[in-house]
Amino acid sequence: MEVLKFIFIILEVLVLFNLLIFVHELGHFLAAKWRGLKVERFAIWFGKPIWKKTIGGVEYMLGTIPAGGYVSLPQMAPMDVIEGKTDQPPDQLPPISALDKIIVAFAGPVFSFGLALVFALVVFWVGRPVSEAETSRVIGAIDKDSPAEKAGLRIGDEILKVDGKPVTKFLGMGSSVNWRIVRSEGETIPIEVKRSNETLTVNVTPIRAKTKAWQRKALRQILIAPAYTLLVNTVLTNSPGAAAGLQRGDQITEVNGQKLFHPAGFIDYVNEHGSVPLNLKVVRNGKPFDVVVKPEIPQGGDQQKPRVGVAFEEGGLLDLAKPGVVEQIYASVDAMVSTFGALFSRKSDISAQHLSGFVKIMNIYYVLFESEQGWRLALWFSVIMNVNLAILNLLPIPVLDGGHIVLAIIEGVRRKPVSVRLLQVLQTSCAVLIIGYMLYIAFYDVQELPWNRKSDKPPEIKFAPKPESGPIAPPPGQP
Repeated sequence: MEVLKFIFIILEVLVLFNLLIFVHELGHFLAAKWRGLKVERFAIWFGKPIWKKTIGGVEYMLGTIPAGGYVSLPQMAPMDVIEGKTDQPPDQLPPISALDKIIVAFAGPVFSFGLALVFALVVFWVGRPVSEAETSRVIGAIDKDSPAEKAGLRIGDEILKVDGKPVTKFLGMGSSVNWRIVRSEGETIPIEVKRSNETLTVNVTPIRAKTKAWQRKALRQILIAPAYTLLVNTVLTNSPGAAAGLQRGDQITEVNGQKLFHPAGFIDYVNEHGSVPLNLKVVRNGKPFDVVVKPEIPQGGDQQKPRVGVAFEEGGLLDLAKPGVVEQIYASVDAMVSTFGALFSRKSDISAQHLSGFVKIMNIYYVLFESEQGWRLALWFSVIMNVNLAILNLLPIPVLDGGHIVLAIIEGVRRKPVSVRLLQVLQTSCAVLIIGYMLYIAFYDVQELPWNRKSDKPPEIKFAPKPESGPIAPPPGQP
């Protein structure tokens, strides 16, 4: 069953990812047909063909290397390194105008941007799951001896500004706590928080985790996590939690009078107090009630600490947000601009190695599809991907669409084509550099695939069977 699920998710990822490529290349193809250019090949993926068929003088092909696609247009610029030798040399074909080249080159990004709008419209209609962890601004957990703890931040503080800039959420790009921390450049990061009725600012000295020479360099962190509701996901058989009547979907808000902001707080409390009975305040179906649970040590294994036997939903409660089309597009463009700003800043820790390549993008899609609301999340991520594809291809680099546009503008100003020899050198050099960079990024991406990381999954624990008895927890609304 797991194998079938894996295969199905892989197929979903491939279909959606290749739809992005197909639509982009379709823009070039249709524009080229409209402007009367010779189209030799419409290819999805690179390398030797798995399948190919010639229709109406155009060869349609599916390659063996799943890393993009292309439309072979010999009148645009020599692309032999990527597309292979053309059937007819460019100098034997009728010349085309600089305007035609600009239109054809610009059509790909326009189609990608159009597909982003379509996906954004669908997301607006069906919604996007948003967790409490993403939207919260309250600190739910602080690592012991972390920069945040040393600076005086406390659990329950509401973060208003980071590095002098306002924040609206904890996770993600843009105006988030995490991004503001990563993007900061000073030796310390001023963080403005609201504590009770007081607003204060603390200066935190960020740290970077140690990495090996062949790993991506770690980025700034202060070791805090967002607050979210402790929503019970699993109750282990024969566990104290099961004996007390806890159920999936219960919300635990307090333990022995201490308010809970994050599962880490609950785990720390149990670790510190051992087998002391816990008076839990629980909310079920909107109705509060109390439950008394006595932690116990599980059977077998290396686990020697008392446990309750419940696991919590990561991220807390989910809400179905319906962001507007303009809001989604703006957020995607802003994320791209922020990333480029960080890349070209001398003081930023973010460098070219921190960008994501084909392997990482495919892995993100796979992880999204694994979740219960995966298809909604994948649609939302596709908005970002199409905007990225449109903007990246407009960069003024030969081989990319932006490079074609720049060369066509130069040709229009000079009123004569750029030398074919010069074009070959430029295109080949840039193609080699881009392919090299893609391999460089893939080297880091592969290391971060799930099977190359230590599992965060806790060891399986079991509890001794209990004598049959009714649940301790009364049904909500009853004494």
